Amino acid sequence: MRLAGKIIIVTGSTTGIGKAIAKRCVAEGARVVVHGLEKDWGQSILDELGTDNAVLHIEEISNEGTPDRLVDLAVKTFGKLDAIVNNAAKVASSDIHTTDKPFLQNIIEINTIAPFLLTKAALPHLTKTRGCVLNIGSINAWSGEPNLLGYSMSKGALMTMTRNLGDVLHRENGVRVNQINPGWVLTETEIKRKKEHGLKENWYEDIPDTYAPAGRILWPEEMAAAATYWLSDESGPVSGQVVDLEQHPLIGRNAPKNTTTINVKK
Repeated sequence: MRLAGKIIIVTGSTTGIGKAIAKRCVAEGARVVVHGLEKDWGQSILDELGTDNAVLHIEEISNEGTPDRLVDLAVKTFGKLDAIVNNAAKVASSDIHTTDKPFLQNIIEINTIAPFLLTKAALPHLTKTRGCVLNIGSINAWSGEPNLLGYSMSKGALMTMTRNLGDVLHRENGVRVNQINPGWVLTETEIKRKKEHGLKENWYEDIPDTYAPAGRILWPEEMAAAATYWLSDESGPVSGQVVDLEQHPLIGRNAPKNTTTINVKK
């Protein structure tokens, strides 16, 4: 039980990576606040985890006051707060021509500002427990794909915030802040998104090895396994770190030529 007794908020946990993290946290002995937009999906997860181990909150993360309500729910239900996982995010295609001011403001509000505000709301409680923050970024933070400009900008900002707060909050509050940057992950929404882009029904079974040397892309459960380390006491005093989780190097890679291009999203 690597997370025994810990109370953890996992945003965006009604589906995908967040759902896998919430389930892994409970399996490791924690109790969680499940959060998202899909009430029926959230209720299904709550039924699976049990009301002794989880509580559900359905609300857009960027709404005014949502961070405070999530923190209050965790403390009121379970008595304390040990960690938050900032996973909720909006993935939307855009480039220099299609990224206007309202679009950019919206995606940064959800992907960058909301995690900051939740961290700020949780800080007094995390200080008491010498807890931690885990931000879920994306490998697109390093530069991003041509059609993921706004999304990549928001994840780049999140990465800078992680490094900044990982230093300041660790020294001043005893709170660690780290980040994992998932590569291409086979979530429910990613399967649906690629079908909408015109790929075949079982597109994930035949991916060019330039994107998947292992013959498959990553699974949400593998992200959850990595998250467990950062949420547990095993990571010790490590703070302000950003770790890429992909099956090939992103910088300096000699990618094979003449390969089919597939837009990759977290």
